Amino acid sequence: MSRIVPLNNVPPQDVEHLLDAAFGPDRRQRTAYLIRGDMPWLTDLSVATLTDEGQLAGSLQCWPVALTHDDGTQTPLIMVGPVAVAPDFQGTGIGRAMMDAVVAAARERMTEPLMMIGDPEYYGRFWGFRAEGTAGWNCPGPYEPRRLLALTVNGDPVTGEGMLGPRRAPLA
Repeated sequence: MSRIVPLNNVPPQDVEHLLDAAFGPDRRQRTAYLIRGDMPWLTDLSVATLTDEGQLAGSLQCWPVALTHDDGTQTPLIMVGPVAVAPDFQGTGIGRAMMDAVVAAARERMTEPLMMIGDPEYYGRFWGFRAEGTAGWNCPGPYEPRRLLALTVNGDPVTGEGMLGPRRAPLA
């Protein structure tokens, strides 16, 4: 048995060990890391799965990112991922349960659109992530355009052109 808890209840070094185990130590070279930069993850949308014994079995982080347009304006987005599951727990539904929790929380809070780099067949089938509307998006590293996915939480279409990257703080 396991339970989903806020990720900020888990020691950061445990999350780092899980990410290394799930994705390898070279994970920081991936395009997703370039998109989110050094932004802190969103505490109200990031979750972990703990076993009954308190072992970290999975984590899912969400990040404040934006689509920066040619004129410098930004469209805020929330980057979902990585969805990390410890090797011993892969295939048990933990990743899907964490995604269910995050998407439900985003819909309840009517957040900015969600985006991710992922498998469109899987993330589209279960949560409705689509590549439609992302054709004008660029990334600061290599990516497959069909894997650049978005999900609106309020029904408005996700569109725009520009470069994905960290979200700047609003000007005062």
